Amino acid sequence: MHIFFSGIGGSGIGPLALIAKQAGYEVSGSDKQHSDYVAYLQKQGIDAIHIGQSKEAIHKLHSKHPIDWYVYSSAVAIENPNAPELTFCNENNIKSTKRDDLINFIIKDKKLKMIAIAGTHGKTTTTAMLIWLYKQLDIPISYSVGAKISYGAMGEYNPDSHFFIYEADEYDKNFLAFQPHTSIITGIDWDHPDIYPTRQQYQEAFKQFVAQSNHVVMWQEDAATLKLAQNKHHFVLDANDQQIQQIKLTGLVNRKNAWQVMHAIHELENVPTEKLLALINKFPGLSRRFEQIAPDIYSDYAHTTEKIRGALQTAREVAGDNFIVVYEGLHNTRQHFIKKDLAIIFSDVKKVYVVPSYLAREDPNLPLLTPKDIARIIAPSAPAEAALLSDQLKHTIEKHLRNGDKVLCLSAGGGGSLDEWLRQQFKKI
Repeated sequence: MHIFFSGIGGSGIGPLALIAKQAGYEVSGSDKQHSDYVAYLQKQGIDAIHIGQSKEAIHKLHSKHPIDWYVYSSAVAIENPNAPELTFCNENNIKSTKRDDLINFIIKDKKLKMIAIAGTHGKTTTTAMLIWLYKQLDIPISYSVGAKISYGAMGEYNPDSHFFIYEADEYDKNFLAFQPHTSIITGIDWDHPDIYPTRQQYQEAFKQFVAQSNHVVMWQEDAATLKLAQNKHHFVLDANDQQIQQIKLTGLVNRKNAWQVMHAIHELENVPTEKLLALINKFPGLSRRFEQIAPDIYSDYAHTTEKIRGALQTAREVAGDNFIVVYEGLHNTRQHFIKKDLAIIFSDVKKVYVVPSYLAREDPNLPLLTPKDIARIIAPSAPAEAALLSDQLKHTIEKHLRNGDKVLCLSAGGGGSLDEWLRQQFKKI
């Protein structure tokens, strides 16, 4: 079977393409632009990736190697329901679905059970921690994770595995397509107002997800938020449990994620907590999650309020008050949604530089919040100024480094992002 992945450079589609290739399917794909993720996939052996998305390109490929299944990201259908590739596939009766259907097909075909990681924040790190522990325990595992990790590919299919670990995103109600064996819910706040206009609708989606899961590991606070009845299948954890302090990872949010993962594996594989603790304390981290990409320069994919708070708390553990922030918002729509939080969240940060937001699947009715606009919103609580991804910003960062400051870059990621610019401008450690 030949599967074509549209938006293959995305953190959701890319790993699935790797899994499909390893599971024995023919894989090809396309993306709007080249990126580090696309280069990563090519290094993993997926050579048939076309940059640019047109009828002509997919027709040429289909003529040589007939496409059986066209898989596209949520962004493709939302940004343009008449996208050229999607239109071509509809006109030629090629099966076309979002990634959910293919994941369920692979799980059923390979007789796997899903371990899903869901939540407003911390999904990727928690997923990566779960994969790390399974690999350290030498238990075969298949998985999909939305970032590069140093101890495996972004997606992997192991024919000897019983479980498939999946980062289950709530965007576009993706996670409601699954019925996991076990779900880890990292935290419930409120996000994606374009999909869930009210906080109640967002919470109802998570309540439905819990009902679809055989077992759930979650925090007391979230169980209370969802008004869940006591259930022997719900493993409800106390965020104030003193045992969490035995975990030596930097950042409270990382220690809490690790505690949930340890509990899940203890229940699933009956591994002693002491053994899991020793292994999780060696967790090497992952790409764009407080990742040190050059001396004293860190990149973090923090774009929601709680993620930003977590990144700032981690930065304070590392640098005290001696750090500055470069902020790139993810989506103009979200910047409008979190304006009130932006006005206070950077309180006491030494300096904030705001670069243009990373734009995708935007609401055309909302005015664009420029770096100057966002800097003005932040300014009452912290010194803030607008900046561009330019030589001037590079020199500014270098000046802060010479003065002994550490630099936390809150970046969206992807082609043309702050994260990609940083990696081009500064030498790796």
